[in-house]
Amino acid sequence: MKSLLLKWTFLLLIFPVFAGAQQVRVLSEVVDFSGPIGASQRKTIILQNESNQQKTYILKNIRGNIGSSQKMRICFGDQCFDPKKELAKISIKLSPGEIYTDFYLEFELGIAETRGSFDLFFVNAENIRENFIVEARYEVENVVKADFSYKDVKLSEIYPNPSNRIAQLDYELVNPKAKAKITINSFIGNPIAEYELDPDRSSLVINVSEFQPGVYFYTLIVDNKNVVTKKLQVKK
Repeated sequence: MKSLLLKWTFLLLIFPVFAGAQQVRVLSEVVDFSGPIGASQRKTIILQNESNQQKTYILKNIRGNIGSSQKMRICFGDQCFDPKKELAKISIKLSPGEIYTDFYLEFELGIAETRGSFDLFFVNAENIRENFIVEARYEVENVVKADFSYKDVKLSEIYPNPSNRIAQLDYELVNPKAKAKITINSFIGNPIAEYELDPDRSSLVINVSEFQPGVYFYTLIVDNKNVVTKKLQVKK
């Protein structure tokens, strides 16, 4: 009888910890950053508050390894934070039952070939036994995975596609003296934007949040010659 009573007491003591850990669920998979040296990527984290109460969580710490040449920012909507400098400012408020989709990680892959992983450990501001963890990993490669290869330029497909915030192209200027650029035109051919490809970089990040939803075409132009045109879809 005494043994049974001790078991029930133990279960009652640890139950709040287990229950608290499940108040907020991370619906997205492990965040995976993978690409060439110099690339910058943005990934979405989806959270669900499974309780019937409003919850506020703060970033307690970052566990794992982020290399000295990598940079990571945590964004809620359009507001972004550098956790190395602004850890105390990073918090998220979730309404009862809310599925939150405006949470992003921005990650610069750095200047050296490497790989690693890290976890973001969030705790409830009022009860540290309630927590959730966002898992992330990264792999930096020393090559551009080109979906298109021209004598002077290697170019990836634009991604993500469709996109509603940030779209990215990875590239390599095989001939650094070539003058290469990406132009974006509307479906009916109106010019929207133009971007020079810097030979000292290997990725182009395009903010499409101000584009109207619809179909666009992006064209690689090398030394004033149209080389290839592809489709980009923007959504809200």
